[in-house]
Amino acid sequence: MWKDVKAPMSNRTPEIDIEQLAATLSDEAALIDVREASEYVAGHVPGAVLMPMGRLTARLGELDKTRPVYVVCASGNRSAAMTDLLVACGYEAYSVAGGTTAWARSERPLETGSPANR
Repeated sequence: MWKDVKAPMSNRTPEIDIEQLAATLSDEAALIDVREASEYVAGHVPGAVLMPMGRLTARLGELDKTRPVYVVCASGNRSAAMTDLLVACGYEAYSVAGGTTAWARSERPLETGSPANR
């Protein structure tokens, strides 16, 4: 589990807001959703790949260290913890402040349905 990682955690989590996320999303960056599958299916930021928090360390090899990683959850709490983990492991990672809730409140579209990756 992610708690077993020995790398030091940062006191200041790198963060972006939903406006910055919308402006910077591209094929050059990865967007991962660290919520549970049931939350993801109910609605997620378009293009987000499901990587639940409890399974993230097992899936680190799927992420490219040469590309930025944007991490989203419902509100920003889980994504902040997972961003700290990714940064400690050498990734350029950013937590999305406000998460999927802020994305939806800004009237941006959400995708629904089964995740492609579990």
